[in-house]
Amino acid sequence: MEGIEDLIARAGVDGRRPRAVLAALSGGRWWTLADLVRETATSRRTVEALLREVELERSGDRFRLTRPPAGITGITRENAPADPVAHLLPRHAGLVATMEELIARAPRGRQALDHVAATADTVVRRALLMDARFWLDGARLLCVGDHDLTSLATALLHPGVEITVVDVDERILDHIAGHAERLGLAVRTRWADLRLGLPASAHAWADLAITDPPYTPEGIGLFTARAVQGLRDREQGRVLLAYGASERTPALALKVQHALSQLNLVSEAIYPDFNRYFGAEAIGSAADLYVLRPTTKTWPAVAARVDGLSTAIYTHGPQSVESAGAAGQAARAAAPDPGESPGVLVGEWPKDLLPRVQRTRLSTWLAKPHAGDPRRAAIAVPAGMEAALPRLLLATRAREVRVTLAGPPAGLPGAPLTSLYELTAEGPVVRAVRLAPPETDEGRVLRHILDNAHGKLANTWREGLIRVRDDLTKRQARALVEAAAPWAGEVTVLELPAGRLAELPAAVRASVVAADGSAAHPAPGTGHAAGSGAASGTGSGGGPGAEAGSPDAGSVSASGDAGRPG
Repeated sequence: MEGIEDLIARAGVDGRRPRAVLAALSGGRWWTLADLVRETATSRRTVEALLREVELERSGDRFRLTRPPAGITGITRENAPADPVAHLLPRHAGLVATMEELIARAPRGRQALDHVAATADTVVRRALLMDARFWLDGARLLCVGDHDLTSLATALLHPGVEITVVDVDERILDHIAGHAERLGLAVRTRWADLRLGLPASAHAWADLAITDPPYTPEGIGLFTARAVQGLRDREQGRVLLAYGASERTPALALKVQHALSQLNLVSEAIYPDFNRYFGAEAIGSAADLYVLRPTTKTWPAVAARVDGLSTAIYTHGPQSVESAGAAGQAARAAAPDPGESPGVLVGEWPKDLLPRVQRTRLSTWLAKPHAGDPRRAAIAVPAGMEAALPRLLLATRAREVRVTLAGPPAGLPGAPLTSLYELTAEGPVVRAVRLAPPETDEGRVLRHILDNAHGKLANTWREGLIRVRDDLTKRQARALVEAAAPWAGEVTVLELPAGRLAELPAAVRASVVAADGSAAHPAPGTGHAAGSGAASGTGSGGGPGAEAGSPDAGSVSASGDAGRPG
């Protein structure tokens, strides 16, 4: 046992961790390595070092101690660092069971997005902590990324909370929207790549924000800054942040905490090892929970942070911190020919390319309509941002758009983009040529919506209906939109998840049909004819419903029914 004694001695005052591992092993229970790491919140390397020094009885991938070491007593989870809501958890066993089922059905995590699933009791304890610490009646919660489904746990625990989820993963948004609708929960979903900005409808919207971001200084800084931007109450708002590091890497934790300090946030509380995960064994399958409060100095610091952000924020994949600097290579290789004369270059293009052409950032392109209204636009999309393609195309009225990706697309956007553009792809280049104005009323309404993608969907939809049915009042048109798409309220087209985007043409068609009935039989006071065949969205589009087809090594194409303009 000299090896064990040496390991414990080297741990010093942090010796509770190795002792907790040995105490757990001494209870006679069979363990897997992952379970032991998660239970004790101790890094895999430390656990493996201890296991090498003891005699184990094994059965498959499970093991237990054959002879417990002497002197390892009194170390249990009960006398671990205090969990502020552990005493509440037994009363909510049903909610934990529900969350276990919802998490089991959730889409698999994507390594490129640093997804690691939290346990069901973790997301329930997050909800319990917010309920115990804050007054949630009538409050708004913003989930900045929600692969863990904290939104559903909070809504089920406290139905009085209004919740918005922003995420780049269409599958997660679809999963949350579908179950929220089925369960009657006040949870709305918004698509966002946070490197490109927070959705307009989420700005200054929330009282609380919660995020479990990529565990890099860049990722922590970006997600926390976006969470702060989402707060409407600058004095009383709070941000809850999950972050963990191995007990072996305090220098990395220091870098992350430095990124937080640059945002001038007060750390009101840090609950050690509050969050537990299926995976992330390098950090003990655990993370602390921070409660952060903005100060008057936070807002200018946030503005400076997001203005100078990098797209490399993850630990894996094409947008990892290690891959930074490679974004411009594909753009240079597939740069537009000067003869194509784009009116604007969007994204990160080589500085010496077409130096006299106006340039703008991807984030600016999505944030507001481009002032010049160019005939042609060329857009460079870095690796890892391909999900933004439909929104980048919707953000302009240009007649021709040339999009350069990091590689050939997995497919071309489907409806409603195919009613707006003829789309083709050759290698990493996607070309979009605007189609002729539609001839049907439903086509005209949809075109008006898509032509004004930065505006509020309910407003542009209402305007479109009045354009094709000039006998409709604003109130009547608004009622038709609400009946066809209850989810269209404060959202813009650019924020709609792919599933909702795919539903939009059918919902517009239903509103036009209902408008005919409303005009023929106006209802007193509102002019709204109920039961007119209006469709309500379900949010269950089966993943990125706007994606269709798969390219071969040559080229692919997709187009709508309308003809190409002459």
